[in-house]
Amino acid sequence: MTTTTHHRSTPTYLLPGGLSPFQNKLYRHLIDWKWAHGIKEPGKFRKTNKAGVVVEYLYDAMLPEDFATEQRWPHLHPAAASQLRRHMGRNKFRIHNHFYHMASSQAANLNLFLPLLIHRDAAAILRALRPDFASLATDALDNGYCVEYWGGNFAPSGGKLKDASPLRDKTARTGTDADIAIAYRNLAGELCLWLVEHKLTEQEFTACGGAKSKGRTAHHSCAHGLGDILADKSLCYYHDVNKYAYWDITEANRELFVGHAAHTSCPFKGGMNQLWRNLLLARALEAQGDYKHVFFSVVRHPDNHALDGSLKTFQELIGGHPSFSTLTSREVVVAAERLDDPELNAWAQWYRDLYKV
Repeated sequence: MTTTTHHRSTPTYLLPGGLSPFQNKLYRHLIDWKWAHGIKEPGKFRKTNKAGVVVEYLYDAMLPEDFATEQRWPHLHPAAASQLRRHMGRNKFRIHNHFYHMASSQAANLNLFLPLLIHRDAAAILRALRPDFASLATDALDNGYCVEYWGGNFAPSGGKLKDASPLRDKTARTGTDADIAIAYRNLAGELCLWLVEHKLTEQEFTACGGAKSKGRTAHHSCAHGLGDILADKSLCYYHDVNKYAYWDITEANRELFVGHAAHTSCPFKGGMNQLWRNLLLARALEAQGDYKHVFFSVVRHPDNHALDGSLKTFQELIGGHPSFSTLTSREVVVAAERLDDPELNAWAQWYRDLYKV
């Protein structure tokens, strides 16, 4: 049974409840952009309630269903859309469930990086963000980049995804990946990798799913600190049951977590879990030896300060280690604008208009 609910929070916009002031402001802006581009129909969000009834909500910030059915992407820049269609021929990654939401972080990430990576001055732009960036390594990955990179995207088909995953956590629907990976050569000519996680309106990073798994036993406990868990990794459900490599890689990089004594329980139960897993992916890839250095960055919307707490705590946990950094999407746009290139300026204005940057 399906019922349709018009969740109208104001006389003008169909919005979900519980939005933060920043989310509310950006959602309204994105809806205005959508309407200005001739898309007036709301999208549908379906959720099964406790009674087993599928409730259908209409939201203005979502694209109508036919856009997903027909793979139409009005919220992607033309350069990003054309690159994405080509890239998907080589990299069979999963489009996110909320990709057809105007506030999709996956779409925003593609809009931010793909037009720059195919530009003739890509190296100059990215060097402003990573000073060691000498040239895009177009002979690595797919012309120097990979969307939703988990470490085995281009591995020969036929084997188990988990076996190709450095963290041993990859399945068809889950696992740790970076929103985009960029291969480059540094000033010394060494092949390096830059992993980027992009956040648009999210209020927190992904927390640990193992901490609330129904398969947990009394032995599995998040009440222990990092040192205790390293002494007995079976305390972690993900290690004990799923056989993920998170704690093995943490042990190999123990010196990185210099601030762990400030956490009497597992520091990775909440929002730092995603940051931890992505940094572990970077460390594991570097240990494999194909890349001399692997770095991980979070790129967020400049007005999204909900993530500041987790980012600050994580920086303190790892003692400000240079393998991790944060920046805003505005910084990326400004780096491109500094070249004063007509093509880049047109893209930058389009991006600023869409995301209110």
